[in-house]
Amino acid sequence: MASSWRRTFGNVRSFVGNSMGGLRGGSNIASWAVACTLAYLLWVKPSRDLKREQEERAALAAASDRYRYVEKRKPIPDPQETGLIYGNRRQFKKSDD
Repeated sequence: MASSWRRTFGNVRSFVGNSMGGLRGGSNIASWAVACTLAYLLWVKPSRDLKREQEERAALAAASDRYRYVEKRKPIPDPQETGLIYGNRRQFKKSDD
């Protein structure tokens, strides 16, 4: 019974070692470091740079649109009437009836 779990553990260990290319120790770590670095430089970094560049282009296009509406005055809250008014409040004259 004790030898069966040892054999199973050994099989799992050899499977993991073989799946990693059969390398052990420092050479295994070094090969994984090189592979991860190449994957980052060839796939991850270019896609991030492209996404960032597209966002910058979109921001520049939005900023350079001449016909874009830009609010220049701050609205004054007016709870008595229909909502927001701009500039000076209207002065209402009470009529004498």
